[in-house]
Amino acid sequence: MTSLRKPLTVLFSIFTLTIFSACASTSDADSESPYPDEISLDYAYYSPTSLVLKEFGWLEEAFEEEGTDIEFVFSQGSNRSLEFLTGGSIDFGSTAGAAALMAKSNNAPIKNVYIFSQPEWTALVANESSGIESVEDLEGKRIAATLGTDPYIFLIRTLREHGLSANDVEIVNLQHSDGANALSSGQVEAWAGLDPHMARQELETEAELLYRNESFNTYGFLNVREDFAEQYPEAVEKVIEVYEKARKWVLENPEETVEIMAREAQIDEEVAALQLERNTFDNPQPGEEHIEALTEAGIVLQDAEVLEGNNDIEELVNELIDPEFAEKVIED
Repeated sequence: MTSLRKPLTVLFSIFTLTIFSACASTSDADSESPYPDEISLDYAYYSPTSLVLKEFGWLEEAFEEEGTDIEFVFSQGSNRSLEFLTGGSIDFGSTAGAAALMAKSNNAPIKNVYIFSQPEWTALVANESSGIESVEDLEGKRIAATLGTDPYIFLIRTLREHGLSANDVEIVNLQHSDGANALSSGQVEAWAGLDPHMARQELETEAELLYRNESFNTYGFLNVREDFAEQYPEAVEKVIEVYEKARKWVLENPEETVEIMAREAQIDEEVAALQLERNTFDNPQPGEEHIEALTEAGIVLQDAEVLEGNNDIEELVNELIDPEFAEKVIED
């Protein structure tokens, strides 16, 4: 069994080879205008706030006077969102913080401008009948995970915490929903899960959360392409304003939020409620706690040889996290 460090590095290196200007959604915009002709954003089942935005059309309303069209693009995971961002097919993308850091280490032209949630959205999952009772029992087992996402990073950190590495297991690279199906069908012995798929497996099958560690879950980052932020800073601030509107609505309307999540992801409301319960939305302003958490994660990943050893983690984190846009918008 071999480590996935090389294919993961290749995965993120692909991002850097994309010809950004060929696909950029703002390429035809008037360079003198403070707003582009179109803004593209992802929406994702793991980001309830994005689903609320899509539901109510608040971004379309906010940019109507500016003549800016809004396009939503579905993202299955941080890896897909980062592909879209780096390729220029979206301007804003929702990812886990550690996934964004890994992309940044491979020169992805992105920056984090907002925190959409503090989740416990990933854990290691096994079936009750598997006989797997501890992380140590995973040695030699097949584990599904999506490369370049928080569940994959969670898995690497968990193995390291328990004296194992990626070389001691067989990591099967599957998208989150496929990983859930592989676990339930017995194709793998364990899965690095992600909500809402994880909550669904937990409630509807014999799946159990084998290992949880909230501190290994990095924050939900809203990232923007650097060239977009440089050309359209007012548009970035307006997007954050509307995200703030959605965040406050989620806090005030959890039951309605669950209904939206269930409808979008085509899951039972009980599953959506469990997913929402594992998210907090209290601190959207990028700041020191996010810098510290991401720096710690980066150092661990570097020690595990998932990140290149010549990277300056603190410098990468500071290049990635840009609090200035949110500071102008978010009220204390």
